[in-house]
Amino acid sequence: MAKAKLSDEVKTYIVQALACFDSPSVVSAAVKKEYGLDVSRQLVESHDPNKKAASGLAPKWRVLFEETRKTFLEDTASIAISHRAVRLRALQRMAEKAETQGNMVLASSLLKQAAEEVGNAYTNKREVTGKDGGPIRTETRTWREVLRQEGEG
Repeated sequence: MAKAKLSDEVKTYIVQALACFDSPSVVSAAVKKEYGLDVSRQLVESHDPNKKAASGLAPKWRVLFEETRKTFLEDTASIAISHRAVRLRALQRMAEKAETQGNMVLASSLLKQAAEEVGNAYTNKREVTGKDGGPIRTETRTWREVLRQEGEG
């Protein structure tokens, strides 16, 4: 069976969607919705340079894929949910709705999640300090100094 002939516009859409980690089935459905074209998941997968099915993919599409993926991974600022304030506002709306519907268990869970969000429970930042919260003391000693001090102590 011959491959469907896709326009460059559709190919660009597919390659960029795959570069943003959309699955082939999601991309296939999106192409149907956006362009009215039925494309199989296999055809979509043939545009992902990380897949064996894309062994014959033209270099220009590989370059587009890599550039799009790099931009996507570096630019989290454009993703609303990556910002704490957006997440807190959404949690606020959900908690209010849960409370008005009488779902106190969900409301309580959402309040706890908001408190953890504010308390940096969802970050990977950790402060490391020395004794009593002070700076970590580092020292450099030679082996002679270590042996001399151990002999004195």
